Parts: sequence; structure tokens; C-alpha cells
Amino acid sequence: MPLMTHRTTFALDEATATRLKRLASRLGVSQAEVVRRSVEEMERILASDQPNPARLLRELHEKNAGLASEDAAAYLTELREDRNRWRGK
Repeated sequence: MPLMTHRTTFALDEATATRLKRLASRLGVSQAEVVRRSVEEMERILASDQPNPARLLRELHEKNAGLASEDAAAYLTELREDRNRWRGK
């Protein structure tokens, strides 16, 4: 186990503190270890090459680069009809 040299104090709301304790208990590790693992996981997620659909959609809207309203409506109609056919309606 690496030598722990940095101490930090966090102010957490009650729900987060409860979740942290519950996770530590379920994993059988300290609360600090839960935080370490969470930070590592978040860093891994952010570093991944997988696109973030919500971010990409927001960027499209900001650039006005989405579909024209008519095209979007036609696409949704087509999609709805395809789903209805697939479901046998």
C-alpha cells in the first residue's frame, strides 16, 4: 500500500456522506479508499475516447448545426412508423 502523505477535509451533504459510508462498508474498505477509487474511475472515464452524446448534442445546438425542423419532424415520423411496424401495430 502506498504511503499516504496528503490529508484533506471534505464537507459533504448528509446523503453523500451516507452513500460514502455505505460504499465503504459494502466494499470492505475505508472511506478514503472509496474516494481514491472514485477519483481514479472518473479520471479513466474522462480520458476515454468514447463520445459523450449529451455534450455532442449540446455542441450541435450551440452551433445551430442540427437538422432543420422539417427534416427532424420527418425523421421522427419515419422512426415512429418503423417502430409501429416492428411492434405489429
